[in-house]
Amino acid sequence: MKRTAILVMILLIITGSIFAGGNRQAAGTSSGIKVDIFWYTFSDTYLASVRNAMEDSLRSMSNLNVTMHDCEQNQAIQIQKIETAITQGTKLLIVNIVTTGSEEAAMNVVNLAKNANLPIIFFNREVSDAVIRSYNKACFVGTDADEAGYMEGQAIANFLLKPENMEGGKSKYDLDGDGQIRYIMFRGEHGNAEAFGRTKYSVMEANRLLEGKLKLAPSPANETSTQYDNDGISNYFLYGNWSAANAANLMRTALSSHSLTNGSIELIIANNDDQALGAIEAMNEEGFNTGRAGAGYIPVFGVDATTVAQEAIRANKMTGTVLQDAVGMAKTILALAQNVANGQDVFANTSSYNVDQGVNKIRVPYAIVG
Repeated sequence: MKRTAILVMILLIITGSIFAGGNRQAAGTSSGIKVDIFWYTFSDTYLASVRNAMEDSLRSMSNLNVTMHDCEQNQAIQIQKIETAITQGTKLLIVNIVTTGSEEAAMNVVNLAKNANLPIIFFNREVSDAVIRSYNKACFVGTDADEAGYMEGQAIANFLLKPENMEGGKSKYDLDGDGQIRYIMFRGEHGNAEAFGRTKYSVMEANRLLEGKLKLAPSPANETSTQYDNDGISNYFLYGNWSAANAANLMRTALSSHSLTNGSIELIIANNDDQALGAIEAMNEEGFNTGRAGAGYIPVFGVDATTVAQEAIRANKMTGTVLQDAVGMAKTILALAQNVANGQDVFANTSSYNVDQGVNKIRVPYAIVG
């Protein structure tokens, strides 16, 4: 093999780019029980932070032998990888379901676990109560899908009502002085409970808190959908599907026919930080939200509190975000895995967690950052 090829091979191994079939072995020991974790994708920024937190914790867990699987945003690939893991003797399935909002996809996965008599932990991307109740060894670790929306709305209202942002009873961000703040909403995938809650309740809660002073209203730069209730909020968004690149391109298109200075775009709300950062990237190209003194600024809010989003807030490029606790989620999932390793029920020892009544679901709380 030529020297150049050898160097390339070494580099790929160092950077973690070579994993058989998109898999990677996590920290832990080969003597521990075999555990397989199926991520809907390795490319999601928030999920990468959960994965990193897991790997940090696993270094001190000698009773877990964990393999991570990248399911490449493909439900068929996820099913195939789960079937293979079962054949190879896994003792626990931990599943970040690819297709959210689909009872059939989730039931297919839980039935694989049930037929093999294996415990299964769904996480982050929620499956229905009916799916969890269908098998006594199934549970879910995630968040309250609506809570992030409410908190994002609180963060928006708190920011707009700061005394320094209200001049003579009028908002400095109401660029056309009409008493309304025109927002663009960047939405996550259709059928996803978190995307629905963050889209609807961020605006609803902000308007509740702003009542009598200001009102959020959809910017004409949003697309108008017919997929959701015509409540004045849910049908107005740009479909970024969680992606920074998609959001940047959508924002560039919006800016080709709408202005950041005349009141048609006065606020950015995103279902996650990646989309918020994509919108900022496009605005940077117009000289806005660069962090430089005197530059134009449009308030931008996201969800996840990723490291890069928090850096953008400190650099005065982004306004606020809502913490989705990656470390808390990772530790909760691994605590349930430890139950299995110790020969206990997967949902044992959960009295200290925020558990839904009547169903084995744990909710990791959010917090406002900004």
